[in-house]
Order: sequence, then C-alpha cells, then structure tokens
Amino acid sequence: MTADRRQREGPGSRGQGLGEEHSSLEPGTWNLAPTARPRPVLKWAGGKGRLLPELLARLPEGFAGYHEPFIGGGALFFALAGRVVSHPVYLSDANPALIDVYRALRDDADGVIAVLQRHRYDRDHFYRVRAQRPEELSLPERAARVIYLNKTCYNGLYRENRAGQFNVPFGRYKNPTICDEPNLRAASAVLQGVDIACRPFSTVLDAAQPGDFVYFDPPYVPASATANFTAYHRHGFGPDDQRRLRDVFAALAARGVRAMLSNSDTPLVRELYAGFRVEQVLAARAVNSKANGRGKVAEVLALNY
Repeated sequence: MTADRRQREGPGSRGQGLGEEHSSLEPGTWNLAPTARPRPVLKWAGGKGRLLPELLARLPEGFAGYHEPFIGGGALFFALAGRVVSHPVYLSDANPALIDVYRALRDDADGVIAVLQRHRYDRDHFYRVRAQRPEELSLPERAARVIYLNKTCYNGLYRENRAGQFNVPFGRYKNPTICDEPNLRAASAVLQGVDIACRPFSTVLDAAQPGDFVYFDPPYVPASATANFTAYHRHGFGPDDQRRLRDVFAALAARGVRAMLSNSDTPLVRELYAGFRVEQVLAARAVNSKANGRGKVAEVLALNY
C-alpha cells in the first residue's frame, strides 16, 4: 500500500485488512515467510484447520478484498493473516454469538481476557454460565462466555436449540486451557481494521467487488440420514439455503469476483455446482461423538475461477 493510499483510506475502509505490519508492500502480494500467526480461538464443527493445505493451494494468485460470509472458526482467515498484505477484510456470520467473539477480541481483548481469567473448569460453574442470558451481559462478557463454553463443553461442539440457547452439556477434560492469552492477543492484532458483522451470506453481493476473493464454508449438506447436523445456529441451513447460496456463488462469478466453496461430496452439491470447477478432497473430521468416527471423509471444493 502506498503512503498516498493510506492517507486517503481511513479505518474500516477498503485499505484496511490483513497484515498491516507489511504495509510497505503492494496490495495483493504474498509474504512467504510470515510472522507468527494466531490459531483459531474456537473449536468449530467443520473447522478447516486440517484442510488448509488444500485451500491454500487453490487460492487465486492475487486478489483485492477478502470475504468470509461463514466465518466459523476462521482457520483460513487466520492462516492468511500473516501472509496477505493490506487487503480489506469482511468477516460475517448469521450467528450473533460467534460474531460477538470476533468483535470483542477486535475492540476489547483486555476485557475478554479479564473475564475469561475468572472462569474455571467446574461442572456447576459451567451450567451457571450456560444458563446466563447473553442479552444481560456486556460484549466482553458474552464473548468470554462463548469461548469458555466452547473450551469446556462436550466435544467442543457449538449447538443451539430453536430458542437460540446453547444446549451442549459439560465435557470431560483433564486440564482444558480456558484462557490462552497469547493467542487471544495475536487474534486481536490481526482483527484490527476488519469489518465484522452479523448478517446473511447473501449480503456479500453488496460488498464484493471485481477482483475480490470470497471463501464460503457453509453448513454442509448432510452426507447421510444420520449426519444431519446443521444446528450451529437455531435457524439451521437446509436445501433451499444451499440453492440460494449457489445463486450467490454464480452471481459473484458473473461480476468478476472469485469464489471458492467447500461442502460435502453429495449428489445435491455436485448438481448445484455442475457448471463450475469441482474437485474432491479428503478431510479429517474433527468433531464426532465417537473417536473412530473422525476419519477422513470426501468433500468437494467448488471454484468459479
């Protein structure tokens, strides 16, 4: 980014984004020897940590803005945070509790850490925290609550009932790390200047411009009748949502916005993205109630470039 461009673009503009510490380099270039990057702060069902090599290998050679409308655990964003230079970044999700975590870390990491340090790994404490009403808490308290429950609940799963209430039971761990202060501060550093909002995936059409890159990691089409888990958010994500997502994917392609999408390797997904480049990849399943159910499964990546 040039000095003139930095002067023209204020906070939150399209000049802000990943890797500002390398702002002397031109936008769209890559730092192949990145500084230490933060890890995802949440364990998220369908998280892409194990699939990162496949995703990174398929990124476009250069892009302007970066968009993730299903941010989840943010594995790809955090992997790119030390590599991509001076891109504007837009992170969003339909789950307000998840967005609270990223907003709070961006705006008040000290507050989040202070609250987390008061939490402890205890069954009774867990259920008291789970029973709290988020609307009665401050933003740092809401974020710390989500992180704490994520670190101490059964299998690190995030699930809501139809009333929007977190309903995963207490998990059994030897010594869970509730407050990883160095990683939380590292995450906060790369979230500075990032546009973070709770909004539907279709709003990416309002922000994405030709030359931008969008990564979609939606709730997957169930691979079987017994794998029907899309309850990361109370409203779920059904076949009609998958079709609307395909329409957004196609609309981005038509306007010159490059997009990549991950999903399960199912007939519906193959049908929806038949007009695009579709490649099968094998991904380790990290969240499963049984350890022997966490082997590699077939997924697909759809690309419009």
